[in-house]
Amino acid sequence: MTYHFSKTVALPYDEVITKVTEALKQEGFGVLTEIDVQATLKKKLNLDFKKYKILGACNPTLAHEALKAEDKIGTMLPCNVVVQEHADGKVEISAVDPVASMMAVENPQLAGIATQVRAKLKGVVESL
Repeated sequence: MTYHFSKTVALPYDEVITKVTEALKQEGFGVLTEIDVQATLKKKLNLDFKKYKILGACNPTLAHEALKAEDKIGTMLPCNVVVQEHADGKVEISAVDPVASMMAVENPQLAGIATQVRAKLKGVVESL
């Protein structure tokens, strides 16, 4: 089982960030965190790196359900979505597969929640 869903598109990087954020919103997610890996590596290590952002996405309703079922599940939240630009100029979108992540947690109540989140995140990636 793979741990992510990915799709590559031939669109400008900044446009993809906007489209991903909007698609997440349509599925009930907000972006809680945005980590600019390129800028961080430049600032902290003086390294040049490709455009690469990690968006920490959260669906409050489903996160609440997961937290009620398993109080330590916050260690696995939010769901990360990566947008990265490759050398050929194409942009790849990848989202974590929460079903794969939840396999590490022995709580059957999480399976249904993870399946719902998976469907939503997969829909986001496929919509681009």
